[in-house]
Amino acid sequence: MGYRSLLRDHRGLLGIAFLAMFSSSLGQSFFVGLFQVPMAEHLGLSTGQFGTAYASVTLVAGFAMLRFGPTIDWINPRRFAATVLLLLLVGILLLTLSPWWGLGILGLGLVRMCGQGMLTHLGNTLAGREFTALRGRAMGLISLGLPLGEIALPPLVALALVWLGWREFWWLMCALLAIPWLWLLAKGPWPKAPGVKPSRAQRRQGPQPFKDKHFWRLLPLLMSLPVTMTGLFIYQAQMTTALGSSLTVYALALSGMGLAKLPGALLGGRWIDRIGPVRLARFYLLPYALAMGIALVMGGDISVWALMVGGGLAMGAQELVATGLLIKLWGSEHLGRVRSALSASMVFSTGIAPALLGIALDAGLSFQMILMGMLGFIVLAWGLAQGVLNTARQADRPDE
Repeated sequence: MGYRSLLRDHRGLLGIAFLAMFSSSLGQSFFVGLFQVPMAEHLGLSTGQFGTAYASVTLVAGFAMLRFGPTIDWINPRRFAATVLLLLLVGILLLTLSPWWGLGILGLGLVRMCGQGMLTHLGNTLAGREFTALRGRAMGLISLGLPLGEIALPPLVALALVWLGWREFWWLMCALLAIPWLWLLAKGPWPKAPGVKPSRAQRRQGPQPFKDKHFWRLLPLLMSLPVTMTGLFIYQAQMTTALGSSLTVYALALSGMGLAKLPGALLGGRWIDRIGPVRLARFYLLPYALAMGIALVMGGDISVWALMVGGGLAMGAQELVATGLLIKLWGSEHLGRVRSALSASMVFSTGIAPALLGIALDAGLSFQMILMGMLGFIVLAWGLAQGVLNTARQADRPDE
């Protein structure tokens, strides 16, 4: 069965998961960053204070994911989605209307937790759990919601802000997204609750990712792409200067990255169904690693394009590979718990990585040396994960 048949037979469930992924854009860094200056002015914070607050609420959101993310393993998905959307709305109202900076930062935290955290968690878990033989293609389709937001929303913001203030634009986005969400909550083909809430003793008997050596050996491989790409995003000025390019070229290449995620997701979904997540995990970072080699050897505009496009191709397949491996190793019945641990780890690492890179730059390391370190990290993570991938390949689960 191809993508066309999948859409014909399962468009309702795919639509729910896709909309969750697209709606998560409201909490993603790329979207919040578009309003950094007016937000900081509204909250009465300096640029540095806003950055500190942003990093702090992101880390708190990671801890919250550990606490509340696993509930999707037993709570009815419709109820889970309604709760997350309500909290997201509360966060947006606090962020845009609160006259006190404390409540505004609380609102920002809710936006980050419910947007980037819980809505992506909802979309990926639904697709990963409700589909079996077609899991790769299903996850490839729903993951297109993220690059669609990255491609469509920045120019829409630039156009809309000619007539609207930043707060009015957030309210407009809420109203536009409320239309399909209200219809889906009322009429959508939601799956039933996957199980009953386990007792405390049962939860202790289930998977404990942070106590499992397989999780720790796999984690660097799954973290290497988001951690290093976050560094490139944050220190884009230093990167373009060191490579002999410009921020204008970077802005264009960033759009190229969003477009590259589309074939990355669609091809990745097809390959996962054909060869399985284990085999794809062995080479999906290859375009990004080759791009780093090009950047180190050639420099110039081509290197910036290579990094963004190579990173985009790999990012398109990232969630498909991660979810497939988690199911292969721990089973779909525990996907919410294990994905929560992975999501929290991603949040922590992407929050700490910019600080470490900033220290390295302040210490006088060139960006070329940092790129070499990033490439070395990817190679080391790939080697560390091979034993776990072999274990996953031999796992007695019908997911590959």
